[in-house]
Parts: sequence; structure tokens; C-alpha cells
Amino acid sequence: MNTTTNQSAVPAIGRLLLAAIFILSGVGKALAPAGTIGYIESAGLPFATVGLIVAIAVELGGGVMLALGIKTRIVALGLAIFSVVTALVFHHALGDQNQLIHFMKNIAMAGGLLQVVAFGAGAYSVDAASSRKRVTQVA
Repeated sequence: MNTTTNQSAVPAIGRLLLAAIFILSGVGKALAPAGTIGYIESAGLPFATVGLIVAIAVELGGGVMLALGIKTRIVALGLAIFSVVTALVFHHALGDQNQLIHFMKNIAMAGGLLQVVAFGAGAYSVDAASSRKRVTQVA
């Protein structure tokens, strides 16, 4: 068993696992916008429809880009910030066990995303393919 090959696949698997929650959440919001708009309004935020559109774009667009490894570090940073802001705005009632779990989930996701920011997309990504292509063109 070649451990180098296995290790280089780990970042891709990690990106896919991190991206899954964003992609599914973005699709869910797109398919049931009224519930999300109501939830945004219940938090007292203005422009709930704009918030819905932004959330779908960030979650769906960012999730797909993260999964494919496109502009991975900046996308992961954006998703990490989004996760922390979402935790603070929507899951701040930490006395409620369910909200505490959602808060901690978002913070943990931000931690994982910051690992992607620090270490990049890995071998199986559009970023890596683009980098290899530039090196080949220069040589």
C-alpha cells in the first residue's frame, strides 16, 4: 500500500466532507426559501430575502468550489467567517442544548476550514492542477 498516495487523497476527502454540509444547506434553502426567510426575520435581521440569496450563494457556490478545490484557501476563509457569523447571529442562545450544539458545530466547521486555509487544497484539486499547468508552461 502506497501511503504517499493515500495521504494525498486525505485533503480531497476532507474538503468533500466539509463541503457537503454547505452544499446540502444551500440546496435546502433554495428549495424552501420561505422557511429561511422566516428564520432570518425571527433573528431580527433586515433584508431577509437578500440574506437568503447571500446564504445560498455562499453555501452552494462556496461548497462546490471547496469540494472541487477551486480558489480553495480564500473560499475556505470565506466559509469559516460565514460559519462563525452564523453561529453568533443564529445560535447564540447557549442555554438551549440544541442551540449550543449548532453553535459548536459551526465553530468546529470554522476550525476545519481554517486548516484548509493553512494547508491548501491538496493534490486532487483544481488549484493543484492549475499550479502544475503553470509550472509546465514556465519550464
